[in-house]
Amino acid sequence: MQIKSFKIKIIIPAIIVLAALVVMLNVFLLFRFSALNNALVNEKLTANINSLNMYLEDSKANSRAAAVSMSNNYDVKKAIRERNTGALLRIFTPTHSLYRINYYTITDNEGNVLARTHEPSNFGDSVLNQQNVKDALSGKVSTYFEAGTAVKVSVRTGAPVYDENGALLGVISAGVRFDSDSAVEELKKLFNAEVTIFSGNVRINTTIKQNGQSVAGTTLDPRIAEVVMEKKREYSGNAEILGVQYETFYKPLVNAQNEVFAIFCLGISRAEIIESANKSVRDGIILGLLGLAVSIIVLFIVISTISEPIIKLSEEMDRIANGNLNIVIDVKSDDEVGLLAKSFQKAADTIHKLLDDINIMIAEHEKGNTDYCLSVDEFRGDYKALALSVLKFASFGLRDHLLGIANRRSFDNRLNWEWKRAVSESASIGILIINIDKFKNYNETYGRLQGDVALQTVAKAAQQQLKSSYFIARRDGDELIVLLPSTDSDGALTTAETIRRDVEKALIPCAKLGGVKVTVSIGVSVQSPTQGKLVENFVLMADNALGKAKEAGRNKVVILDL
Repeated sequence: MQIKSFKIKIIIPAIIVLAALVVMLNVFLLFRFSALNNALVNEKLTANINSLNMYLEDSKANSRAAAVSMSNNYDVKKAIRERNTGALLRIFTPTHSLYRINYYTITDNEGNVLARTHEPSNFGDSVLNQQNVKDALSGKVSTYFEAGTAVKVSVRTGAPVYDENGALLGVISAGVRFDSDSAVEELKKLFNAEVTIFSGNVRINTTIKQNGQSVAGTTLDPRIAEVVMEKKREYSGNAEILGVQYETFYKPLVNAQNEVFAIFCLGISRAEIIESANKSVRDGIILGLLGLAVSIIVLFIVISTISEPIIKLSEEMDRIANGNLNIVIDVKSDDEVGLLAKSFQKAADTIHKLLDDINIMIAEHEKGNTDYCLSVDEFRGDYKALALSVLKFASFGLRDHLLGIANRRSFDNRLNWEWKRAVSESASIGILIINIDKFKNYNETYGRLQGDVALQTVAKAAQQQLKSSYFIARRDGDELIVLLPSTDSDGALTTAETIRRDVEKALIPCAKLGGVKVTVSIGVSVQSPTQGKLVENFVLMADNALGKAKEAGRNKVVILDL
């Protein structure tokens, strides 16, 4: 009687809902599908416009980063001074992918090409017709959309290259070109749209083909050309290209002379989007209805045959849902319900073990043993993914992601842990506090991005000198702190002095500060911890030593120990 009642209350209403859903979907499609298709086309075009604008801004930023960074490269300066074309090509060619650009042009201090990483392969010609090169020769870093002899449409940044005495050696011009076949094909994949590049009003590269052949060489509709080229306005609208209806967007590229010299065009086939949307909706409706029908049938069969074991299993699962994972599911059926019970038991055991391992890891981390990790290989599938996510989440709170080293919280935990171990083993322990000299001035002069690069360089130089048992962390801002377990004064001083010299040798760019090298001051403290000594005083002594290193003129190592 219970099963029959359940069928009446669940199965029959479900069939009624299914029939009503079919009717509602047909009515919806009859009145709304055309508007929905138009909205899909407009949404796709808007998304592509935003993506194109972001792509162009990223290209400008990448070209600027490449030009500025390479203009400060010591090997580049040497090769330009020696007019060594081969060396310049060896240096620059591998950096395309690093900075996500297509080409470089390297000139002398008169604008004559010493080397270029694109066609033509001959050198010695003048590129003073390029505004970014002219600006760079006058000492200015500038970025423009420009046209050249070989590269018709690109964004370029020119950066001056100075020697150690501030004399102009030449110019680095880095660019992202948009007019090559490979560029438009890559952009087609990026935007999922047809891409056309115009030089003036002529298509010089396009992904649109007719009978398998590119339609490059054809001209832009005069009405659109008037809006985009003469009025310098973006244009979007429906257009027929080779008999196909496209939703198009035209974006003018303006050069340094405020002239429209090129146009980006994105085209979305209205028919393809509508057909794809129609098919997706149709398939979704069919699958949804089939799923509902199958679910009702399966539900009817399951309820008719295994209601009691399911109820019992539900009770056990309620206990699991209420947080009681340490249970034994008491369902001894030999059918599918029994298999389901075993699966639930296995899942509960796995979750219980995972939680235990997480709790152990948390306890170890709180003691300072941040090297302890979950044994993720003991788990499979989503449980393994969860374990990996827990490890990753734990690292968020324990690592400084700019420098790739531990943060202060992690250091404090590790210090307390190592302090207690040193007490029990009667071992000495050292601390180095590393501070970049006059880092505030450096940041104000070069900006925070270059300041971050300088800080990363210092951290890397420090890491290279550390034993595997040493522990480095970012303490605050421009300060690093290093823990040296089982290390005496001589060992701590040797490590600190080596780090100081390596930073000095790193030649971090600082020409704008009068050519003074970027240096660090290091405070050192070494103690043999015993019961009653405070770890806070240990760190305070290193801070005091750092202060004395700064008072002594910076770029010094000072130790205070007991």
